[in-house]
Amino acid sequence: MSLSIVMREHGGPEVLTAVETETGNPGPGQIRLRQTAVAVNFHDIYVRTGLYRTLTLPGIPGLEAVGLVTDIGPGVTRFASGDHVAYMTLGYGGYATERTLPAELAVKIADGVDDVTAASVFLKGLTAEMLACRVHPIKPGETILVHAAAGGVGNLLVQWAVKRGATVIGTAGSAEKLDFARQAGCTHVINYRTENFVDAIREITNGLGVDVAYDSVGRDTFKGSLASLAQCGHLVNFGQSSGPVDPVAPAELFARSLTLSRPNVFHYAMKDRATLEEISAALFQGFVEGWLTAPAPVQFPLADAADAHRLVESRAVSGSVVLRP
Repeated sequence: MSLSIVMREHGGPEVLTAVETETGNPGPGQIRLRQTAVAVNFHDIYVRTGLYRTLTLPGIPGLEAVGLVTDIGPGVTRFASGDHVAYMTLGYGGYATERTLPAELAVKIADGVDDVTAASVFLKGLTAEMLACRVHPIKPGETILVHAAAGGVGNLLVQWAVKRGATVIGTAGSAEKLDFARQAGCTHVINYRTENFVDAIREITNGLGVDVAYDSVGRDTFKGSLASLAQCGHLVNFGQSSGPVDPVAPAELFARSLTLSRPNVFHYAMKDRATLEEISAALFQGFVEGWLTAPAPVQFPLADAADAHRLVESRAVSGSVVLRP
């Protein structure tokens, strides 16, 4: 039996309830995991509230986790009992102590990276690699804008951009978060609550604007992000923590030959097994080499998933939140 967090309806954190569920044996091509750490993402908030109607109810939320392989199904050759693996899946089911999973979704965790760290950075780190190396491959000498630079993805993206030779302007909403963004490698930081970030960026760039803006905030920052771009600049909108973005007319982009992307990490990282292995290896290698770091995540018992959601939704935490089964 497994302790699982089940949603029967959309709503506030109180809809997350702990129940006993049956795990079952792994089928062909599957592995069974005893999970050791489960990540909480903003995507989970969208699923819980009903903004994303992608989880069939009743259902177990959770996109990603780390665990110990306890059994393998017929045809599985990539893993063995005792392997520590990380995974992400749009099939959900992560908020549980045990689960079965298609083996093709999992990757082995590199030696030197512990389970809690791996869970706290896996999806966020794959997203950062996608943003910095694939959606807009950052080049040395570029100036970039990273909103929510103290957040889980933002912090890793800043470090990746610095590694690739960019000058990074980061925004955050408090003095503490601004300090955290500086520590990650931001050359300039802007408090979006007290400053007009568009004006600040114009001053920092001598009126030129940034080569690329990475925006996970959405409604509150989208128009300003467009206005902050240099000619031929690129806006990468990869989240909407403040709400969905209004439609954009192509003519708004034409005036300065701007480009707009709305990438999905699952499309990039999981288009084939080789790409998943490549991106995962790059992420774990960054932590092994030490040029990627992450703060210790805030940890909650799995049964307290509702409290974890409240903290994430408050946007009061720098870094990641992890559930411990």
